[in-house]
Amino acid sequence: MSKNKIRYDKTCLNCRYVVENRFCPNCGQENTDTRKTFHHLFIHFFEDLTHYENAFWKTIRNLLFKPATLTKEYLSGKRLSYLAPVRLYIFISFVTFFLITLFPPSSPDFMNVDSKKVIEKNDIRKEEKLDKEITSESLSEKNLDSIQKTINYSKVKEEKANNFFNFGIKSVRELDSIQKFGKQGDKFNSFEYWFLKKGLTVIENNTTEQIIEKGKESFIHNFPKLLLIYMPLFAFFLWIFHNKKRWYYFDHGIFTLHYYSFLLLINLILFIMHKTASLIGNYSLLNFATGIIDTGGLIWMIYYFFPAHHRFYGETRLVSFLKSISLFFINSLIIIIFLTLFAIYTFINLH
Repeated sequence: MSKNKIRYDKTCLNCRYVVENRFCPNCGQENTDTRKTFHHLFIHFFEDLTHYENAFWKTIRNLLFKPATLTKEYLSGKRLSYLAPVRLYIFISFVTFFLITLFPPSSPDFMNVDSKKVIEKNDIRKEEKLDKEITSESLSEKNLDSIQKTINYSKVKEEKANNFFNFGIKSVRELDSIQKFGKQGDKFNSFEYWFLKKGLTVIENNTTEQIIEKGKESFIHNFPKLLLIYMPLFAFFLWIFHNKKRWYYFDHGIFTLHYYSFLLLINLILFIMHKTASLIGNYSLLNFATGIIDTGGLIWMIYYFFPAHHRFYGETRLVSFLKSISLFFINSLIIIIFLTLFAIYTFINLH
């Protein structure tokens, strides 16, 4: 029950009905003072989140260690004992992406790869190797020829890699020139021209490091939207694989919300663990422990779907396993396609 002071005025602020006690008998609104301090707002939010009965921690515990329990309980009608699926997903999603935005990953072995340093190290190693060969006393004309071929091959390989995405065109000006004055066979169709112009504009206005950095920022910013787009598709595949008379699409949607909440929560826990470990220091034992926890978290994320699917849908273990494997590979393929398209979309929309 609320601890807020009851108003002296007995007229309900919502429906103007006369309120004799704490709650309006007509609309159910509590007849308390509506003006609150920040402290009251914070306490009210936290109490609402936990439902006054420690429902928040009960929900988190079941979500982490009891696959499909929350979904079964919710669909059976036990809804006040746990956080609602939509509220749970929104809360975990908000906290996860807020912390990742506030404290971007910096460790190269967790959610991030410092490509610039990797490239620089590889270049230094190549240069050192060439220097050793050049300064060797046994250097001969044959060796010089071999070194020159290696250098030429590296240049050709790098040029081919650059030309893979832009069809050998080096600038927007060159692209426009080909499109206006080139032969009919050399011109591009509308989509190709639009795509190439977008890509070349990004390359001309940004360095490689800037493209990588902006790409990461855009990916983190837009990834929650990608999840929201994909979740209905995930639920759709569940609907395809199961009895239409027994299970509604709504049931698969609740299962999907809980499953994705679990995945986000595991990532949030691992992220917090890594940030905490980085504050403590770089110790071998600590790094070993975080590596073990990372491995355990990854295995649990992959395995979790199988018992969750079996317990929720109540099919035999063999049937459930075969369906889970099929769903796992189908969704993995779709996710790869989604991420590829998303990466392309992110790239062409960089400024």
